[in-house]
Amino acid sequence: MTDALAVLTQGLAVCRVAVADHGGLITSLALTGLVGSLTHCAGMCGPFVLSQTAARFEAIPVSAMNEWRRLGGALLIPYHLGRATTYAVLGALAGAVAGRLAQGGALRLLAAALLALAALFLLGMAIPRLKGLFGGSGGGEGWWGRHVGRLAAPLFAAPTGWRGWLLGMALGFIPCGLLYAALAAAAAGGDALGGALAMVAFAAGTVPVLVLVGTVGHFAVARWRQPVLKWAPLLLAANAGMLGFMAWRMI
Repeated sequence: MTDALAVLTQGLAVCRVAVADHGGLITSLALTGLVGSLTHCAGMCGPFVLSQTAARFEAIPVSAMNEWRRLGGALLIPYHLGRATTYAVLGALAGAVAGRLAQGGALRLLAAALLALAALFLLGMAIPRLKGLFGGSGGGEGWWGRHVGRLAAPLFAAPTGWRGWLLGMALGFIPCGLLYAALAAAAAGGDALGGALAMVAFAAGTVPVLVLVGTVGHFAVARWRQPVLKWAPLLLAANAGMLGFMAWRMI
């Protein structure tokens, strides 16, 4: 028991150091997930969320339905934990590979290039004329997206517990411009733990809007989000500016 507590304490200490070292990047990716979920995730991942919510509600008798059960069905905690798991693994790999490719001063230049690339992806989502260049409008279509969708399809029947977690893991591999931007920024950290934590922050940022989609429905959110969409490009551009400033400081 004492040894396990010591390992846990040491692990938390390492995580605190990683958060302190990559605090700006983690905060930026959390904001990227939040703003990007309004402009992108609600439309792309909304159907996945609604399908799971409907399957959960069908398993609950009408007589037993109440607001707490309705909210619990919309939270989709296993699904979001599964997405966070995939994003954390991808972020750890991206950070580790970037760290191996460059050392010392070269790492700073590579990190600056990756942050600049992430900023360009976000600008591509903010500026309509650039969306086609940086993948801001496609998202998940093509052979890879269809293949992942087919593999995940059987899990939609009962998306609870470990099945919901596996479903979130599988759908986390569907590519999109927002994910590319987040991974490029996470890789700039240059280490596996920093990349993983940055991508977990990104996943956490996407959760509130997706929970709202599951709670009130996609069409209700679509009507509510229209005023927000007027300002979302500015927020994405500001976030891109933040990443660009971080890149400039590394040169």
